[in-house]
Amino acid sequence: MGLAAAPIALSAGCSSGRFDLSSGPAGVAAASSDGSLRPLPIPPLAESTVDAAGVRHFALRAQAGNTEMLSGVKTATWGFNGSVLGPTVRTRRGETVKFTLDNALPEETTVHWHGVHIPARFDGGPHQMVMPGGRWEPTWTVNQPAATLWYHPHPHGATEKHAYRGLAGMFLVDDDNADSLNLPSTYGVDDIPLIIQDRRFDAAGALDESDPTDAGLLGDTIVTNGVAGAHLEVSTELVRLRILNGSGGRMYNLGFSGDHDFTMIASDGGLLTEAVPLTRIALSPGERVEIVVAAGSGAPIMLRAYPFDDQPDIDRDTATEYGLTDSFDVLELRPVPEPARSRALPTVLAAIARLEPSTAVVERRFDLQWFMINGARMDMNRIDFTSAVDTTEVWTIRNDDNWPHNFHVHDTQFQILCGSPQIVEDSSMRLRAPRLQRSRSRWG
Repeated sequence: MGLAAAPIALSAGCSSGRFDLSSGPAGVAAASSDGSLRPLPIPPLAESTVDAAGVRHFALRAQAGNTEMLSGVKTATWGFNGSVLGPTVRTRRGETVKFTLDNALPEETTVHWHGVHIPARFDGGPHQMVMPGGRWEPTWTVNQPAATLWYHPHPHGATEKHAYRGLAGMFLVDDDNADSLNLPSTYGVDDIPLIIQDRRFDAAGALDESDPTDAGLLGDTIVTNGVAGAHLEVSTELVRLRILNGSGGRMYNLGFSGDHDFTMIASDGGLLTEAVPLTRIALSPGERVEIVVAAGSGAPIMLRAYPFDDQPDIDRDTATEYGLTDSFDVLELRPVPEPARSRALPTVLAAIARLEPSTAVVERRFDLQWFMINGARMDMNRIDFTSAVDTTEVWTIRNDDNWPHNFHVHDTQFQILCGSPQIVEDSSMRLRAPRLQRSRSRWG
């Protein structure tokens, strides 16, 4: 897969780099017992320093803490530089970055840079474990377009558990092209990180990690940026939401109350060529999307996760087991009386060179079934094939199961040639077996 109240309402200019939800949002009472919504916590921007060589340094500490996910209830959680989730890392294309990760947890973990173009030795997968009390210092030069990425643990067999306990954070890349577009870009004001996760709690308010389904740990409570039941005060005509599905197994079919429309401007891989008007967007675990919504006037609107109704080839029991029939309120957007003006969205967002399938040096096929790819389970000591750098390949992905799979490749982007996925510049995709039980996608 891959996976945010005291002092967390911090602006970009005065961030401490800590994200501590141990006692509710600063300056306001936590949600009252009548179920009223709490202000959405905004993860602070990660502190950094630049050395004489121009290298930007960040420090992350994986640690245990207690978080008020449910109003008035302390829950044991894990986080980076705080009790839950982590600060938002912000970098710029062309700069060299270096991270110092200290593991203060009672067990080994990793930090994987999900969607980041990075040397394999610094990927942060299960081959780069950090022992309790240990330190890891990856470094690389940022060389990819502006995008909304994220970081999370990736230990073999424990990724979901570590992210479920709270280890996740946003990773933003900026570049000159994105800066020139005049998109909403004031962090925490009209440019909002939104980490959506589902959780289960026991009677005492502890995270319930029992009885995972085949899809993973499916929760019955939505937690947004670390708290259940949140609202966002919208002070501008347009607001940009950088949405991450940080859940371990749940898919979300997101939209606004009243079918209020919005505009998609970016997917996992960064900005699209042009903006796309929508009323629904589906996100699988680990997937990101950037949308812009006009929410600065009129009545409040609710961002909701709607049921997946267009699943004719899956029976009701299976759909229910995988959470496809569930619906949740995610975040209420509340406009202020006199919002600030926003610039109109540009017609063209990014230039993306199309890959030419005829130049492919090889074609490969991957069949997904019963937690296996091409009939084999994951084995850290096995290499199935080797691809050459800077060559084009065409892959055919086939889902032979009766539930949806997503498909994510570390360190690369791809373009959809044909098939059920609908996003064409991406680093992950959904294969919707319930709609197309023998679905197939080709991409290069």
